[in-house]
Amino acid sequence: MPDIFDEVEEDLRAERLRGLLTRYSGVLLGAALLAVVGVAGWQGWRWWQARQDQAAAARYIAAMNAAATTGPVGKLAHQRALAQFLALARTAPAGYRTLARMQAAGLEVKAGHLPQALALWDQVAADPEADPALRGLASLYWADHQLDRGDPGIVAARLKALAVPGGPWRLLAEQDLALLDLRQGRTAAARKRLTGLVRDAKAPPAMRRQAAALLAGVAG
Repeated sequence: MPDIFDEVEEDLRAERLRGLLTRYSGVLLGAALLAVVGVAGWQGWRWWQARQDQAAAARYIAAMNAAATTGPVGKLAHQRALAQFLALARTAPAGYRTLARMQAAGLEVKAGHLPQALALWDQVAADPEADPALRGLASLYWADHQLDRGDPGIVAARLKALAVPGGPWRLLAEQDLALLDLRQGRTAAARKRLTGLVRDAKAPPAMRRQAAALLAGVAG
């Protein structure tokens, strides 16, 4: 007898399952189609992104080659490279956009267009999609080119934000802060920073020697 009841219960379960499938077949089919479309869309987006990256890479390499051109055609090639980098800075994916801005800023400096270079470094420094290390480097370049002409308070604030312990640009920022102190006549503060650089085991030998030479000049 228990076997008969078990068979009846299994038949009832199977019947209920068929009923549910019949009742909700449209919903299940829609969900399956959405899943297929979602996967296809994701794959298509990845394909499109890969094509965008490849195109940006080719344009970036072409601009780098133009920027490296020397000789009589060098100036014209640099202008062409600058135009290519600026175009990439507007349209390329985030990584290449950042690199293009940095390269364009360097070319603007060589051409004597400092305000344009400062604006490009500012764009990188303020870009939340840019790599944090490159954002810091852009801010360092901006401050480095403003030591003689920029607002001392603003320059110092940006350098102090980079001179934090463990930061990748700490030593260079400390060096610039010492130079800024010297140019502002704050010899005691400059001496303290330079002494720290001379004693810092993590500072490259060339930086320690330069700091020692500046320190000797301040002491003298």
